[in-house]
Amino acid sequence: MATSFVKDVKPYFSAKDQDHMLNMAGMFDLWNAEDVQNNFDDILDSLMAGRMPRGNPWPQDKRNTFKSTFEAWRSGGYQP
Repeated sequence: MATSFVKDVKPYFSAKDQDHMLNMAGMFDLWNAEDVQNNFDDILDSLMAGRMPRGNPWPQDKRNTFKSTFEAWRSGGYQP
């Protein structure tokens, strides 16, 4: 089964993460597949470098798991 945004990617982002990126930083909506797709590289770079989520970076194992999931979503054609 293909990796999907709703089932596999979106659950990584909390309401706090989404609010910060959309309303406080004014950047993009982490709960919107198109916004996340358009900012794919920046999101992945920021998460892997520990700059995201702001103030509460994920442990390395969660970052690695997310990276695999996120890249599978891209290679699968960004399924909704």
